[in-house]
Amino acid sequence: MTDLFAGPRPVAPLADAMRPQSLVDVVGQPHLLGPGKPLRLAFESGKPHSMILWGPPGVGKTTLARLMANAFNAEFIALSAAFSGVKDIREAVQRAEVVLAQSGRHTILFVDEVHRFNKGQQDAFLPFVEKGLFTFIGATTENPSFEVNSALLSRAAVYVLKSLNEGELGQLLDRALAGPLAGLEFDERARERLIGLADGDARRLLNLLEIIQTAAGEGAHRIDGEFVDNALSRNLRRFDKGGDAFYDQISALHKSVRGSSPDAALYWMVRMLDGGADPLYLGRRLVRMATEDVGLADPRALRLALDACETYERLGSPEGELALAEAVIYLACAAKSNAVYLAYNDARAFVGQDQSRLVPEHLRNAPTKLMKELGYGREYRYAHDEPEAYAADERYFPDGMPEVSWYRPTPRGLEGKISEKLAYLRELDRKARKS
Repeated sequence: MTDLFAGPRPVAPLADAMRPQSLVDVVGQPHLLGPGKPLRLAFESGKPHSMILWGPPGVGKTTLARLMANAFNAEFIALSAAFSGVKDIREAVQRAEVVLAQSGRHTILFVDEVHRFNKGQQDAFLPFVEKGLFTFIGATTENPSFEVNSALLSRAAVYVLKSLNEGELGQLLDRALAGPLAGLEFDERARERLIGLADGDARRLLNLLEIIQTAAGEGAHRIDGEFVDNALSRNLRRFDKGGDAFYDQISALHKSVRGSSPDAALYWMVRMLDGGADPLYLGRRLVRMATEDVGLADPRALRLALDACETYERLGSPEGELALAEAVIYLACAAKSNAVYLAYNDARAFVGQDQSRLVPEHLRNAPTKLMKELGYGREYRYAHDEPEAYAADERYFPDGMPEVSWYRPTPRGLEGKISEKLAYLRELDRKARKS
């Protein structure tokens, strides 16, 4: 009998309609799901274990958790750490206890975005994981070693999921066109464009396909690249400003500069700009690179990086980004030295563990008569009055402090000249000690 009061049923999104029903339907992750690989063995073992699925969005973390519950005939309880609290965890525990008592079935507790749970929330379900009341499966886009309690982390295997490659996305596209999107046909340019915009994210690919389906309307349609560009507004590539993608890319940029690869450095900077990174944040990182990796081998690098930041502040985007490009290419091409960086770290480490040493009397300021009478500054040697404007064999460290040599200049760029000068001054010190 028809329910006169029933409203229209929601239409399931394409991503849900295409969700794999078995392990063989899963696209991607051959390093985990291939024959003899860790997750395949976990499915075949017949016994679930706690795990954390770490990977970018849209690579199948939730799907794998659901498939595992089905494979082990387990109750599946899903929580989102973004919306759940301790109360929801307690309710999940009670439900797991009821299921176990009534049917003897085990429960899998799936926590999406587990990195959003604070320590107290993670601690709330840890005892029940230890007791074996349920198997914990967490999904995260963030590095679990930073975001998950060590106690929970030690009880869960971590599996790293990867973005889908172009071939895997193409396979998923073909499945959609053979099923729910039958009637649509994509030419090669349209396929390339669509797969590029998906950027390794299966869910995003399916969402984009839905948009194209809506734009195409009813009936059979051949979709070309121009239609894809017209149907889809500018879609930024995947770029989580607070996540691993962000830090991985800034790391690649920094290492490309350090490795003197101007083209690679430019690529990573443009990738980040294309993904929505704050240009001034990139400018600040360039300043850091100028001091850490170029240093005194080319002091102009720091000034150029600062000028690039100032130029961007005045011009904005896109004109100001050219100044950032100029700076990143210069930094990559410049002579490299981390001697200042190492010296600074060594000095900080020494001072951090050393006692508070007094300033020697000959180095103290003597602005008053009393201070002069106490001998402050009396034996100070004014360098400009000495031969070559250098007080040979003078000591500037506190009395009793051991000799140190933190700054060791490299032979590269301007620092090579600095190295030569310091060696000459040390020779003057030796001669002064002999005389």
